[in-house]
Amino acid sequence: MTSRASTRPVGTVTRGTTNPNRLRRMDRWIAATHGAALRRAEDPVAVDLGYGAAPWTAVELLARLRTVAPRVRVVGVEIEPARVAAAQPYEREGLVFRHGGFEIPVTQRPVLVRAANVLRQYDEGEVAEVWARIRARLAPGGLLVEGTCDEIGRRHVWVALGGEGARTVTFATRLGSLERPSDLAERLPKALIHRNVPGEPVHAFLRDFDRAWAAAAPYASYGARQRWMRAVRDLTADWPVTDGPARWRQGEVTVAWEALAPRGR
Repeated sequence: MTSRASTRPVGTVTRGTTNPNRLRRMDRWIAATHGAALRRAEDPVAVDLGYGAAPWTAVELLARLRTVAPRVRVVGVEIEPARVAAAQPYEREGLVFRHGGFEIPVTQRPVLVRAANVLRQYDEGEVAEVWARIRARLAPGGLLVEGTCDEIGRRHVWVALGGEGARTVTFATRLGSLERPSDLAERLPKALIHRNVPGEPVHAFLRDFDRAWAAAAPYASYGARQRWMRAVRDLTADWPVTDGPARWRQGEVTVAWEALAPRGR
């Protein structure tokens, strides 16, 4: 990334595209898997990094996290000053907006940083540096969730990272809109999207997922959810799936990062 003076936000202005309810799948996963850590924290702070031209995703993040961690506070961070000014009328108890970037301009080290659709415009080679910078700002036991979704949140793929590095990759979809699991390839995060080629692990995973989906076609008569669950169950024979049926029912599957990481990394 281009070096910046320490007083300036780190990063580049994004397009800012956003829609209400766009990040619901990511938010629900965070609440389910990281809610306990947010509850345990003495002063739980979550950051919505790069919320975009409108503040909807930060407003929704607060509401969803408070269902599992009533004391959580959310800070929306944007690198474009005009977006911060436009969002500030939406501030309320537990929700503020700040000007900044990857340096995460909050005094309290966050227990969660969510960065959705932020790195799409960056080069793949810049991702590791951004991840490391944000991870260094996390509180002990904190989580960075970084990924990409479509404009209305039907398809979403994200990486979860702790202080030690990347842990898992989660694929999430509205099952009724899915023709085959590899449809999710177009929403792979920047660290993986250019690696969906023969010889790379993520390509092999999506290939095997499509095969399992095809083999599970008889379950389609019971609905897309049952077909998805059967396909994921079959995947577990060859891939380190880290979640279980409760999450599969939501149209999700989570895989260990090491199994999908780009070769040579």
